[in-house]
Amino acid sequence: MESFTPTREQAWQLLLRFNQNESLIRHALSVEAVMRHFSGIFHEDIEKWGIIGLIHDLDYEKYPEQHCTMTKKILEDETWPAGYIRSVISHGWGICSDVEPVHIMEKVLFTIDELTGLVAASALVRPTKSILDMEARSVKKKWKLQHFAAGANREVIEKGAAMMGKDLDFVIEETILGMRKVAEAVGLKGTAE
Repeated sequence: MESFTPTREQAWQLLLRFNQNESLIRHALSVEAVMRHFSGIFHEDIEKWGIIGLIHDLDYEKYPEQHCTMTKKILEDETWPAGYIRSVISHGWGICSDVEPVHIMEKVLFTIDELTGLVAASALVRPTKSILDMEARSVKKKWKLQHFAAGANREVIEKGAAMMGKDLDFVIEETILGMRKVAEAVGLKGTAE
């Protein structure tokens, strides 16, 4: 079968076919927004980066024990381009995939997948419960508290930032800026204006 270039709408519909969990959908939207944001920084294809961010955890709700493996199968069955599939699978490198992030898009996804969770958790404990008035230092204060957002693997984030060739503070700040663009949709608008 011929592959095609997927649209954002096709990616969205595919995501909803496999995911009903609100927190997973919010995570997908957060990662999409941050990927779009970073695509501008690196002067890359905003649509491709966004789509890959949106569907990166496609299989997680239904097949958590086969994460990345089932996404590969689903996307192949849907005739997605091999490059898209490879990029999506690379975010699980060293955890549930042996596909190493090579392209800058893959390195960004690998890094910010974990980081968006830490940023969201940091925003939700603020008095305003908002990402709109949060700075990187708020996330850095929580960084050392291993029990806080324990699921956000700090080692992966640090490794990813190094792979990107960027300072961790820069990556955190830009992740916040990307997530601000979807603050309302992902439940992080809070009471800030």
